[in-house]
Amino acid sequence: MNERSQVCLKRIYEPVDENDGARILVDRMWPRGVSKEQASLTEWMKDIAPSAELRHWFDHNIEKWPSFQHLYFQELGQEHDAVARLMSYVRAGSPITLLYAAHDEKHNNAVALKEYLNTLGPW
Repeated sequence: MNERSQVCLKRIYEPVDENDGARILVDRMWPRGVSKEQASLTEWMKDIAPSAELRHWFDHNIEKWPSFQHLYFQELGQEHDAVARLMSYVRAGSPITLLYAAHDEKHNNAVALKEYLNTLGPW
C-alpha cells in the first residue's frame, strides 16, 4: 500500500522548489505574467477548478466562503474523471503541490480542493 501523499498549496508566482513534487495548476484561467516554462507544471487541471459562474459569484468575498466551499464541493462531486485523475497523483505517495493564482492564501479554490480531498477518506 502506498504511503499517503503530502498535498501542499502554493501560489504559482512563488519559485519552483525541488520538494514541490507534482505541480498541478488548479485554476480555470492561466495566471497573468507566468510563462509555461516558469510554471514548470506537471499538469494544468482546468476541469477541476470551480465553474466560471461559481468563481464570479464568489468574487473572493470572504463572507461567501462557507457557501462557496459547499457549492464547489457539489461541483467536484460531478467531476468524477478530474477528481480520479487528481487522486491518482495523491495515491502515488509522492508530494503534490496544488498551484493557484489568488492573492488570498486562505480563501481560494485550492484550499477548498484540498479540504475536499480530505473528505474522500483514506487515500
